[in-house]
Amino acid sequence: MLSDIELVSQFSHDLGEDYRVAKSYVRDVPTQALLHVRSFTHRLTDKLAASQQLVFDSPNLYDRIELLNRQRVINVRLTRALHRLRSDGNRGAHPEKYHLTAEALEQLAEKAIERLVKLVEDLYPLLCNEPAPEYRFEPFDAFAGRDLCYRAVMENDPQAQYLVGMSLKTRALMQKEQEQALHDEAEQELDPQSEANFKQAAHWFALAAPHLPEAKYEHGVSLLHGYAGKADVAAGESAIIAAAKAGVVNAMALLGYFYLVGSEQISIDTQLAYRYLQAAADREQSEAMANLGVLYYQQANYAQAFHYISSAAQAGFPHAQYHLALMLARGEGCEADPLASEQWMAEAAEQGQLDAMLHCAQQMLNNENALGNDFSLAERYLREAVKYGHSVPAMIELSIALADGILGRIDVVGSAALLRMARQRGNEREREVIAPLWESLSLQIDKVLSVTQDAEEQRALQRARELLSDPA
Repeated sequence: MLSDIELVSQFSHDLGEDYRVAKSYVRDVPTQALLHVRSFTHRLTDKLAASQQLVFDSPNLYDRIELLNRQRVINVRLTRALHRLRSDGNRGAHPEKYHLTAEALEQLAEKAIERLVKLVEDLYPLLCNEPAPEYRFEPFDAFAGRDLCYRAVMENDPQAQYLVGMSLKTRALMQKEQEQALHDEAEQELDPQSEANFKQAAHWFALAAPHLPEAKYEHGVSLLHGYAGKADVAAGESAIIAAAKAGVVNAMALLGYFYLVGSEQISIDTQLAYRYLQAAADREQSEAMANLGVLYYQQANYAQAFHYISSAAQAGFPHAQYHLALMLARGEGCEADPLASEQWMAEAAEQGQLDAMLHCAQQMLNNENALGNDFSLAERYLREAVKYGHSVPAMIELSIALADGILGRIDVVGSAALLRMARQRGNEREREVIAPLWESLSLQIDKVLSVTQDAEEQRALQRARELLSDPA
């Protein structure tokens, strides 16, 4: 019986090698596994188009999948499977923006590989004109990680050093986000584990930078942010400029952003911003597409802004999805479409965009006609907006919901704690909103305390009263 790798290789020799590499990275470099999944999906659309003599008019993977569906090369189920793999691959580019832990990222990579081989099995009759042979799915292993470390240390291999650095950087970014989220909840200072991983990542990037343009870009980013300790912005920007000139797409996107907003040694230059952002956007770099949209938006060219922001949204970039929702609601560069706006807002929220999460939660709790009224989802969105974004409006919204029992239970301690945190972090206008809520919750607590005989409820109410009586 064939193994899964042998099945994909029999389906397509080139795709088989892509699949093998993607699977080998799942345990130790899951971001690279997911990026290979996206590359595999892109090349698979080429194979599907060639089978029907179709020619794509766009490099955008979303557009390609939709064209294959419109031309009935693939059915709705296969279309959804390709879009799911596209989305998985996008998450590999910036896992920290999706609030993933290292364990969740590895699980995502595993699932993506399993979905990929299932898709190959489903497409086998279409492209090979015979049923897919039986196969067994071989377990994932960590051999690739050991091999990378050996090559990085013993063979001084720049590619291996770069990948080891990427693994460490990804882990550090996710750890840092979790550390920042937990900081307010801890009663004592946390020992940040991310710092050690950042330092190690910086070490490997510095070793590989003279030999590999992608590593030079990452070395520049590490200098810019001080991964090894002290930041060196000038040296970091110089390395990023060199990497951009060498054709590294992420470097072009970042350099274009610097020309758009300015930096320590780079002055605002709209023409150069356009040049680098366009070059990166042409290679489907989603942040470059979004920032190119911002550039056109600033120039009041809403039609072009809509084009690039919608392209970035379709490529899976959550911030672009949120801004596309706003443009659709306002009719900027497009016909106003409230339903499409809600759908893109929901997509952005599901992908972890904090402003979209707050918006969707507020709609679920306060608008009976909203697209979906899942109160448990609304609570999750609000808690994540509080945890990762320290959003004062989310704190206020969740406090009200807990005090009023909208979520199916009353939690005055939780409500009081959130209101107290909101007053600590809020600006003057937000504190004006908080003041009557604070007074109302205090009165509610005193009223219930005067009548309840339940000892446990009394303890909870006393704790809530303490939170509201303690000056914030």
